[in-house]
Amino acid sequence: MADFVDWDLAASTAATLGPTGPKVTKAEAVEVVRQLRTLTDEAAEHVAEFTGLTSQVDVPPVRVVDRRDWAALNVAGMRQVIGPLTAQLARRSQTAGTGPLEMVGAKVTAVQAGTILAYLSGRVLGQYEVFSGEPGHLLLVAPNIVAVERKLGAEPRDFRLWVCLHEVTHRTQFTAVPWLRGHFLSEVKAFIDASDTDASALLGRVGRAVSAAADAVRNKGSQASVLDLVQSPAQRVVMDRLTALMTLVEGHAEVVMDGVGPRVIPSVEAIRARFDRRRATANPVESVIRRLLGVDAKLRQYAEGRKFVQSAIDRVGMAGFNRVWAAPANLPTLAELTDPDAWVARVAP
Repeated sequence: MADFVDWDLAASTAATLGPTGPKVTKAEAVEVVRQLRTLTDEAAEHVAEFTGLTSQVDVPPVRVVDRRDWAALNVAGMRQVIGPLTAQLARRSQTAGTGPLEMVGAKVTAVQAGTILAYLSGRVLGQYEVFSGEPGHLLLVAPNIVAVERKLGAEPRDFRLWVCLHEVTHRTQFTAVPWLRGHFLSEVKAFIDASDTDASALLGRVGRAVSAAADAVRNKGSQASVLDLVQSPAQRVVMDRLTALMTLVEGHAEVVMDGVGPRVIPSVEAIRARFDRRRATANPVESVIRRLLGVDAKLRQYAEGRKFVQSAIDRVGMAGFNRVWAAPANLPTLAELTDPDAWVARVAP
């Protein structure tokens, strides 16, 4: 059966269009990889002490990757996640005689996916990738870490440890909370199952997304996101739950960075200030791309999640906050993220 996306083409497109890395000597590259691996282990100790969370499974070693490898690994993950949806689309197109496979084309979709990954491959510092297998893999994108630390004028070891604190927190979340990965994947499956496989409805939403893209280019005030516009109504319900979950885990990682950082990173105050300024500023073209891909929404998750987590910890302490990891029912709703008192009253009175 044909696939809706030519995944090999998506990977090669991301590799071709991805930005080149900063100039480093071979010795410098080897040292960056060595230090990131060492700092990952150091960060793990700090995160466990601060959060009170410890891994319940064997943790695979960190994978220090370049931009091309990061894109390839994410294509592999997307293939596993989106595969069931593409299979539905393929079956529907065969039944109907004419469908999205013929009208859009696997190669066109692949180039679009590859272009998005190419852009993101130059931005992502690290990621806990959960789709490829249990319990997941911690990825650190060495060229991006070096590029950002140079742009910020940060002390390299300090900045690298700071990044490791954030990413190791994500690894801790998914390995210390046995049900979290399964719950996340089940929500992703629910999102896919809620997709509308009717060709005309899907293509209609794709058309609106293209129009939104054009509007975003013309109108700097547009907040449209392609992801928002290609969702079916049923998917938006699931996306609310996924958004709440991702806001929680991102905010938790930010609080850990801010809680541990001043104790172990001498220049953390300067790093945080410079990094936040970098997040908030972008050239006009990049601003459009960020809105279309939902990156700006991701940045808001950091701020909103950090505020929720810190507020909850201030009210009930770390042990009380950690009730959030006891069961899926204890996760905050989208509404509770802006009302920590409501979550405390419900889960940790």
